Amino acid sequence: MTNYEKATAFLGQWGCFQKITFFLLCVSAVQNGLSVFVVVFMAATPRHHCLIPDVNLTKDWINVAIPAEAVNGQQELSKCNRYRLDVIKNLSDLGLVPGRDVNVTELEQESCLDGWTYSKDLYQSTIVTEFNLVCSNQWKQPLTSTVFFFGVLIGSFITGQLSDKFGRKVVLFSAIVIQSTAILLLIFSPSWTVFTIFFFINGMGRSSSYNAGFVLDTLLAGTEILTGKVRVLFSSMAVCVAFAIGYMLLPLFAYLLREWKLLLLSVFLPGLMYIPLWWVIPESPRWLLTQGRVEEAEAILKQASKINKVEAPQDTTGQQNVLHLLKTRNAEAFTSYLQMFKTSNIRNMTLIICLIWFTLRSGYYGLSFNTSELHADPYISCLMSATIEIPALIGIWLALRSLQRRPTVIFILLLLAASLFLIQLVPKGISWIAVALEMLGKFAVTAGSNFMYVYVAEIYPTVLRNTATGTCSILSRAGSTTAPFLFKLKVYFEYLPYIVLGTLSVGSTVAAVFLPETFNIPLPQTIEAMTKSRRLV
Repeated sequence: MTNYEKATAFLGQWGCFQKITFFLLCVSAVQNGLSVFVVVFMAATPRHHCLIPDVNLTKDWINVAIPAEAVNGQQELSKCNRYRLDVIKNLSDLGLVPGRDVNVTELEQESCLDGWTYSKDLYQSTIVTEFNLVCSNQWKQPLTSTVFFFGVLIGSFITGQLSDKFGRKVVLFSAIVIQSTAILLLIFSPSWTVFTIFFFINGMGRSSSYNAGFVLDTLLAGTEILTGKVRVLFSSMAVCVAFAIGYMLLPLFAYLLREWKLLLLSVFLPGLMYIPLWWVIPESPRWLLTQGRVEEAEAILKQASKINKVEAPQDTTGQQNVLHLLKTRNAEAFTSYLQMFKTSNIRNMTLIICLIWFTLRSGYYGLSFNTSELHADPYISCLMSATIEIPALIGIWLALRSLQRRPTVIFILLLLAASLFLIQLVPKGISWIAVALEMLGKFAVTAGSNFMYVYVAEIYPTVLRNTATGTCSILSRAGSTTAPFLFKLKVYFEYLPYIVLGTLSVGSTVAAVFLPETFNIPLPQTIEAMTKSRRLV
């Protein structure tokens, strides 16, 4: 227990004040679940083919104007080519019948010069249909998501420093405003380029607001107001469950609102409900003390004691506590990121952790973005993908209480690899087994991604813990930036994405064997202690 926790122990761990804060901070994560995966529907690619303009073609020639091509062993209408319109118009005017008088397959083809016709069976409109992100421009569709995750990456770098300077509460609500504003501006984007700029900004806002529940470089209010077991519950499960609830609401909104602009509007509106929370969610008393703003910190703690109906001591924060936190802040300011690579032992562990986290993030976002391809109904697929996160989060929370860390992460990675490799063996006629295996993989990556936060924090010493956890998490976000392109590899071979991700999982499993065990082992306080007691085995 730290000096701060001792000084605030009079509040208890689960009073009315903590319950209110706990709930409101969880609510702030719901919008993130909506906004992160809205791209699954917003950037979906409907069935499409070249537009055949009205040039007085006979019905027979209209029916054969689009050539057929083999896709994964099945014949489908070409998405990017048509027979030369001037040629088939002349043949139609001559009264020739395709298939009888003319061998259509021998006719010259051309690209979709007049645009495309999009199916509206599932979507009335998406950004793909709005900006024609198909054929020669189809690379822009996955790049849209990659740009968003680059925004998340940049946001992770800068918001930690901003929150240290301006406060956790200010950054949290500023991020929510930025995110909501960017979402609103996306609706009025006149071009794909403008859209991606606002989507990048949205990603930056998302990074800052979601990190409200974790002790990263972007330290925000949640983990500094809550203490003890309640803090662990909030950090390891509650904020993630809130995110999953937002994710589960997404397919419902998308099903009811089949147009991408209306869908984005439904994601924007919840952000307005967070505005009144500015007057309810307090600033972090711990941060206020590190800034020497003792009176403000004491006022918050005294207000909390009134809400909890407990008597506050006369010196709420304690002079020694203030001096300790100021000293800790100054000491941590000199802890360099380079310390994570100071010795071969720490350097190897850092690289292994980054590899494992990269694999898990690639798998998490790759499998999540692939939900629209899993089932005939993408709304059902998305709902299944979101729902599976709840048991995964509960399961890993229970595992953290009683299971050793290294065997657990190895089991998770092996489970992911097995599910991905087995998908290739499923016969075409029983696709539900493939869906079940992919959901098993989603269960594994969800559990593993959240498990790593705790495991990494236990590996590194106190002077590096926040820096290392944040840095490894940020570096691993390269996995999320590549995820949108991962399942586009299907154009080369249907199972290539699963092979790539499965191979990464196997490699990460081998690397995880060399990580130290941390369960029920005292946390190291210094780099020297970590080097001595936690060598790679």
